[in-house]
Amino acid sequence: MVAAPAPFARPSGRYNAAADLLGRHGARRDAVAYLAGDAALTFGELERRAKRFASALLASGVVPEQRIALVLDDDVAFPIAFLGAVLAGVVPVPLNTMLTTGDLAGLVGDMRAVAAVVDATLMDKAGPALASAGVRRLVSHGGGSAGVALEAFLEGGSERFETAPTHADEPCFWLYSSGSTGEPKGVIHSHGDLLPTAELYAGPVLGLSAEDVGFSAAKLFFAYGLGNALTFPLAVGATTVLLRGKPTPAKVAEVLTRHEVSVFYGVPTLYAQLLADPALPTKDALRLRRCVSAGEALPPDLGRRWEAHTGCAVLDGLGSTELTHIFLSNRPGELRPGTTGRAVPGYELRIVDDHGRDVAEGELGELLVKGPTSALGYWNRRARSQATFDGEWVRTGDKYARDDAGAYVFGGRADDMLKVGGIYVSPFEIESCLMTHDAVLECAVIGREDAEGLTKPKAFVVCSGVPPEDLESRLLAHAKRHLAAWKYPRWIEIVETLPKTATGKIRRFALRAREDAPSQGA
Repeated sequence: MVAAPAPFARPSGRYNAAADLLGRHGARRDAVAYLAGDAALTFGELERRAKRFASALLASGVVPEQRIALVLDDDVAFPIAFLGAVLAGVVPVPLNTMLTTGDLAGLVGDMRAVAAVVDATLMDKAGPALASAGVRRLVSHGGGSAGVALEAFLEGGSERFETAPTHADEPCFWLYSSGSTGEPKGVIHSHGDLLPTAELYAGPVLGLSAEDVGFSAAKLFFAYGLGNALTFPLAVGATTVLLRGKPTPAKVAEVLTRHEVSVFYGVPTLYAQLLADPALPTKDALRLRRCVSAGEALPPDLGRRWEAHTGCAVLDGLGSTELTHIFLSNRPGELRPGTTGRAVPGYELRIVDDHGRDVAEGELGELLVKGPTSALGYWNRRARSQATFDGEWVRTGDKYARDDAGAYVFGGRADDMLKVGGIYVSPFEIESCLMTHDAVLECAVIGREDAEGLTKPKAFVVCSGVPPEDLESRLLAHAKRHLAAWKYPRWIEIVETLPKTATGKIRRFALRAREDAPSQGA
């Protein structure tokens, strides 16, 4: 008889997240933790370098609880600096490498960073941002003349470093929200927030093990990528492939085949781009056993086409920066296309109406979540913290309904919902319909006022190839065949790209800003 697994307990008391993750590989210290280009970093070398970084950081004058900015591409410098800072009790704050100098300066000033580790390829825009915020301690990775080179910095540290006496409930790292609804917010996470994402999701749901080779197209600087490429593999001893630069379809396909990736983490936009690329390898050339999607809800047709081409189903999940990683997900063997599955073990979910009352089965409402990985709050955003973190429950801002099988069906963001003819309409439902047309690569739907000042749906569509003649009228006819009369888009605009955050979420507020003048038709 197989013994039941012990119930999960969130870390408590004296605890350091980095020491836990790095200290799990005594028997596998020579196994490869990271593959980055032609370089390989073992678990043992990762631990040694992280300790050297921690030692050198404190020797430079940085003290525990201060913040350091990480402006790093996906390379071995990221886990070394992130884990090293955590070992020292210093708070690392990864920043979006695609931000402008002005945006970086704003965030560095907001967090009051006292030091930074910057990729040399990003120094041209990061350097001025750090200087304007008064950051003088600078470590550079990958060459260049600014600051101290990372390798030289590490040489000044010691491997005989004693982990800072941190507590499971004290601040460990920050992540800035992606800004899909506007200004990014600094989300404060504690030491106890990292491990549960692996213990509750990566293990029980994905079945991740030391035998896996994982690759996350989602970058390390945001919550989804941090779990995929740092917390998960270090918790179980898996190997992770890191890719510098933009994860284009050609680069991703090369990584999947060259490294025989078994677990792939992507976003819906990338899955669509990969399927539109004729060079995407088929199932015979791939070794995939798990594919994960997050960032935006996965259109059902997109998931079906990916599985047909690669032989591997996509497990659509929902997570957030506030909850650290995925808390709602489909499972192997019980995939329900068009839904986000069920709660990850260890999390509780509620769907409530505008008055906070639980809704009936099948009724749309706001999704609330309770679990062991919720953030401590937002930095310097008291009112937003109180609105989002409601006691033990976190308001996600996502609209969901629960079907008769207990699976959760996405209905759109609360602030993206449309009221057409007095009836609430989900933009995601319209987008999913349009995505079933062969000519559509991706799309986004917002509300726009007609000549009478009434809200109607408008669709922005990115084509999968050369737009066929009269595409707008074809898409309109397609939508009318499959949607109720009040739901089909009254306007369809063909665009080259959609505005997105670094996580792949569509910035619908940016599209709405373009539509500030009433239309003259309906």
